[in-house]
Amino acid sequence: METEEENQEVIDLKSVQLVKASYHEKVQPSVDELDYNSEGFESGAGSEVAIGRIHFSLAYDFTENTLSVGIIEAENVPAKDFGGYSDPYVRIMLLPDKRKKFETKVQKRTLDPVYNETFHFKNLPYSDIGNRILAMEVYDFDRFSGHDIIGIAKLPLIDVDLAKPMEDWRILTPPSSTGWRTKVTPELGEICFAVRYVPANGKLQITVLEGKNLKSTDEGGYSDPYMKICLIQDGKQGKKKKTTVKKRTLNPYYNETFTFNVPFEKIETTSLMVAVLDFDRMSKSELIGKTIIGALASGGPELRHWQDMLASPRKPVAQWHALS
Repeated sequence: METEEENQEVIDLKSVQLVKASYHEKVQPSVDELDYNSEGFESGAGSEVAIGRIHFSLAYDFTENTLSVGIIEAENVPAKDFGGYSDPYVRIMLLPDKRKKFETKVQKRTLDPVYNETFHFKNLPYSDIGNRILAMEVYDFDRFSGHDIIGIAKLPLIDVDLAKPMEDWRILTPPSSTGWRTKVTPELGEICFAVRYVPANGKLQITVLEGKNLKSTDEGGYSDPYMKICLIQDGKQGKKKKTTVKKRTLNPYYNETFTFNVPFEKIETTSLMVAVLDFDRMSKSELIGKTIIGALASGGPELRHWQDMLASPRKPVAQWHALS
């Protein structure tokens, strides 16, 4: 059972440092700084401009109706950081379906990232393959100002012979030449929180900082959002904590801290799910969106946040996350 002390504990924002900027300076970037990108459309191949290339593999299991996509590596990725590097990761989809997505891990400070990761699109009949386009989007990871899209490679699967496994390179093209939008705010909004782990005493701490551009659920165009944090260990849900409710806002500010007991030998199989809900006094709270970091993380940014926390014991690591 959570205590009043847990809800009142706050994190010292001065202790969360970025390169050349404090967390307090970056926690509310302007809309123009946000570079989350997830949607786009097909374009002609005649105007493509090369900005690197991506190495991938395809294999189709006719028995299991499963398409396996391997992201092997990328070469000559453009630099997005001031130091002349990028922190690239790859998102893959089978268009026109944009709901099912996979993401590689983030490779830090490199223009030639190596991934060697394989993802499986299950329950995909061979008769449907010809209607799909493999889209591989390369992003530059940025914890606070959003993720810049670096380039896109598309492959109509109707042009691929899947009778046997194949491996190939594909040219990356910039979003401006493919028609893909480069400044899109996540549909459900974003949340920012910091996590800290102290191995010596097995304390996992999460400080829920704020939300931004949350989806409205009330008729007046607002929500009454609160966040629920759930500890997941070995795939099973455990203790839960809740923030206070913020009335009539889509940009709530919390700065509320909660602590879970997680022994060091359990941390590798632990996850945190952070869900945003709209409070309703007369009926059940409505889910706005959620994100998961840790062992069950589904994407590169979520995995990166957890890995950075483990790499910096006793220090709070803050990051924005898009809700899904």
